[in-house]
Amino acid sequence: MKEFVISEAQAETAVLVGLITQNQDERKTKEYLDELEFLAHTAGAVTVKRFTQKVNGPHSVTYVGKGKLEEIRAYIEAEEEAEREIGMVIFDDELSAKQLRNIEKELKVKILDRTSLILDIFAMRAQTANAKTQVELAQYRYMLPRLQRLWTHLERQGGGSGSGGGKGSVGLRGPGETQLEMDRRIILNRMSLLKQRLADIDRQKTTQRSNRGRMIRVALVGYTNVGKSTLMNLLSKSEVFAENKLFATLDTTVRKVIIDNLPFLLSDTVGFIRKLPTDLVDSFKSTLDEVREADLLLHVVDIAHPDFEEQIQVVEKTLADLGCSGKPSMIVFNKIDAYRWVEKDEDDLTPGGKENVSLADLMKTWMARCDENCIFVSAREKTNIEELRKVLYAKVRELHVQKYPYNDFLFDKYDDEEA
Repeated sequence: MKEFVISEAQAETAVLVGLITQNQDERKTKEYLDELEFLAHTAGAVTVKRFTQKVNGPHSVTYVGKGKLEEIRAYIEAEEEAEREIGMVIFDDELSAKQLRNIEKELKVKILDRTSLILDIFAMRAQTANAKTQVELAQYRYMLPRLQRLWTHLERQGGGSGSGGGKGSVGLRGPGETQLEMDRRIILNRMSLLKQRLADIDRQKTTQRSNRGRMIRVALVGYTNVGKSTLMNLLSKSEVFAENKLFATLDTTVRKVIIDNLPFLLSDTVGFIRKLPTDLVDSFKSTLDEVREADLLLHVVDIAHPDFEEQIQVVEKTLADLGCSGKPSMIVFNKIDAYRWVEKDEDDLTPGGKENVSLADLMKTWMARCDENCIFVSAREKTNIEELRKVLYAKVRELHVQKYPYNDFLFDKYDDEEA
């Protein structure tokens, strides 16, 4: 009898490509590629090689130079000969339709850019009808200007409308052009339908928000994978999905939280990321409305990340784009248990770097910079969580009294242990 061996499905292998430019030095490029590798891992791919090139800017035709593209192709062919097939090549920036077409023609493997990879993760993570609709709309917006590359196998049989010896004439237009127009019309109609559906969802969400009563709204914001959902679980004593992967949360989750005698609403929102596609921000308008309508923003930061200061800038810029930069906010530095630093030798007179700053010094620096409007916690180890509750109580109570001066909604002291 013949035996059947069931083997595990192997993850697709990926090659990463990034550029070193005047505005993006080698260190920053490495950090971007580290993040791109994490994105690829979240999507289910395994990274086997990285390629970088020093240039003034992306090549308009092939993103990287011709020589670098040939080097990537030689590597892919060598791996194939060794029976280690490369499944895809992922570029760290968004590629134009022309760049995609030319790179695919040269490398003959699946080509993704940072935007399409993020969209793929969003599609994988979307659970509710709202999230799925938003992701689908963002995918169509990304796909529309790149339709031509999907039909390169169909030749245009005619062009122009000349008569006689002219090559093109009426009725002889190629199937590629016809199919492109059909697809474009189908996508535009679908996008119109999705926008209408999102408008309906937006109205429902607005009604839901207006029915939440006279309570202060607090929103957790921050870079992706900084521990917002874990913090949400601790503060609200609920079970919101949390995972050590990028974009674990797509749908905004709202929970009622009570600290002592003060009830308020706490929302967990989608994380931000560097080079976040504009289409995603536009599509997730209804989700980000929770941030716009919040009374207080808790900006969660992963202090253990080597480049957390740039992540803070990315979040602050995104909040400014959303029109939320003037809102009351405080910074919650999370993951202090994972913070690492290197102590310099006493006889080492060279200037110290970021890696030589102790956690105590960092805390003093940021508390001075933020007028002590920040707190350092570990959601995983539950360090300083009670202190966070006290600070949060004071801030929410102050906002509550200002916004609802005649509201007697505050009740007698609430005992957590008896609940």
